[in-house]
Amino acid sequence: MTFSFVARSEDGQLYGVAVASKFLAAGAIAPAAEANIGALSSQAFPNLNYRWQVLEFLRSGVSPADAVKGVTAADELRDQRQLGVVGPTGPGVAYTGSETQPWSGHRVGDGYAAQGNILVGPAVVDDMVTAWKEHRQLPFAERMVAALTAGDDAGGDRRGKQCASLLVVGPNASYFQHDDVAIDLRVDDHTDPVGELSRLLKLHRETFVS
Repeated sequence: MTFSFVARSEDGQLYGVAVASKFLAAGAIAPAAEANIGALSSQAFPNLNYRWQVLEFLRSGVSPADAVKGVTAADELRDQRQLGVVGPTGPGVAYTGSETQPWSGHRVGDGYAAQGNILVGPAVVDDMVTAWKEHRQLPFAERMVAALTAGDDAGGDRRGKQCASLLVVGPNASYFQHDDVAIDLRVDDHTDPVGELSRLLKLHRETFVS
């Protein structure tokens, strides 16, 4: 029911999760991120415990691949889950359970993971990866939204559109410099959620000059 892009900035300072779905407020369910540690999206029939469990693994020095193995091995419903993770170094890691609804799958590469389920087809994740690679000149948050937009333009969730979100974290990255959340934007119910997310990001830039 969801497609997402999870990534680490090229300088390693920022982590981000961009999510879109035909589901109310998936941005409150799927993403999690911690500065200097990593980021993830837990989706399909999500296990919400994955969010803190994966970050706990990463915090203790476990690799993203072993973190994914750790949480899925202990989960009897693992075949219904989907998960994308990035850590401080190396490629992203993803898991797509065998019982997730088609089309479902993922693509991973250096510092990113693109995944989705109940999609119109593989072009959704493929186009997210292409956009990510083609927009290296953009600021990190805008690059994340460019990737999500490409997935949306490719057809996205085959059931339709409803929500989108963007979470970006980094050390003391908030405007007020009292926490690590640089950007936390959610469009919970909208006819063009990814477009609205892009508008909100522009408004965020105008309001909180970085």
